[in-house]
Amino acid sequence: MLIQVTRNLQIDDSDLEEFFTPATGPGGQNVNKVSTAVQLRFNLAANTTLPEPLKARLAALAGKRLTNTGILIVEAEEHRSQLRNREAAREKLFTLIREATVVPKTRRNTKPTKASKTRRLDAKSRRSSIKRLRNSID
Repeated sequence: MLIQVTRNLQIDDSDLEEFFTPATGPGGQNVNKVSTAVQLRFNLAANTTLPEPLKARLAALAGKRLTNTGILIVEAEEHRSQLRNREAAREKLFTLIREATVVPKTRRNTKPTKASKTRRLDAKSRRSSIKRLRNSID
């Protein structure tokens, strides 16, 4: 089954693996009995639905969440229920993928204009004359 991430980007549900662990924090009597924290694993290296440039940007955005074997790990334990944590982990992953779809603008080197050079040099000479006048008084 394909999951729609953006309007024209989908990932296969079989690419996602979920592991459940006991969560830290609030939970009352359930905290030691129920595994509500979710660790969502997405195998970025083996994924075939995402284009390579997107994978590279996603790997850069993932940072420490990407393992040496190319698996992206997203964790969620904000909520007390396992279902809400599953949804939160998936939303974190999809948000990360959406951020990676934005292609950064390439920076073009520009030369300063003649007017900006003149302004800079005028300011320098004004400052220089102020300092020169200070010295002559002493």
